[in-house]
Amino acid sequence: MTNRYDPELQPWISMLPELDLRDLPTARATMESLKVAMPPYLPPDGIAVATRTVPGAPGGPDVPVIVFSPVHGRNRPAVVYMHGGGFVLGDADGDKELPALLAAELGAVVVSVDYRLAPEHPYPAAIEDCYAALCWLAAHADELGVDDTRIGIGGVSAGGGLAAGTALMARDRGGPGLRFQFLDVPELDDRLETPSMQTFVDTPLWNRPNAVESWRHYLGDRDPVEEVSPYAAPARATDLSGLPPAYLSVCEFDPLRDEGIAYAQTLVQHGVPAELHLYPGAFHGSGGLIPTAELSQRMRTEFVDAIRRGLGGKAVRAEDPVAATG
Repeated sequence: MTNRYDPELQPWISMLPELDLRDLPTARATMESLKVAMPPYLPPDGIAVATRTVPGAPGGPDVPVIVFSPVHGRNRPAVVYMHGGGFVLGDADGDKELPALLAAELGAVVVSVDYRLAPEHPYPAAIEDCYAALCWLAAHADELGVDDTRIGIGGVSAGGGLAAGTALMARDRGGPGLRFQFLDVPELDDRLETPSMQTFVDTPLWNRPNAVESWRHYLGDRDPVEEVSPYAAPARATDLSGLPPAYLSVCEFDPLRDEGIAYAQTLVQHGVPAELHLYPGAFHGSGGLIPTAELSQRMRTEFVDAIRRGLGGKAVRAEDPVAATG
């Protein structure tokens, strides 16, 4: 069956880089060459960008973050953001455009986490880095001019999976309150059993072979019968009650499509408001890679609008009666 990609996206597919995580050094070199070839990054007007380190998990290293902050205003919403890359690629420095856009469009402080990558640092390194960044943001809300009842969390692809896992961790540890979570084409399920994951073996950028390698690197060497933590693979969570409302977006021709749909459905079944957008004709990462396409612009507009709406009210905390009853 031929995939019916959006007509504006189709001509670009042959020009996209081929990423094969079975050869991770080459995949990383490809990503780095693309980063080097990009023009110098310029933040939007009125947005200050600062690189700093924050305390990591107990016994762990400090965590590098990039803070995008409007130069004016107080009592602003805030977002903890995680970049994509299948747990093994990318860094916060190479993904500045989206967090800067969120800072500008939402008037929010955005903390982008430069979490440790697998396989050098398998689970739980990355998610502990993300949780540490969330805790730092909440503890320094006044210093950053942030309203600590309007903190959101989210990310793209593997970053979306890390955001979902961090939200679970914050709930279970009685951590910082979260008002909202946004999961853009999230990587959530290590079992690789959904119809879309079984079907899309050669789709652009992300496909089943890359997903297999991604999870192999992230979960590290382990006994096959060992249980996988829902903090690593949130699709394995059996109780999603008490989590913050969510926005999820998935693409028609993405192996991650069905696990995103299933996660949204499970959230609703556990009493968590969830908004799900399925974009016909799109593939994994097409919105960011081909931003001029009408479909990509619509994806971005709806994504930002959902976060704006989501950060408008009081945070949900694990100890709140409403959150506890889900």
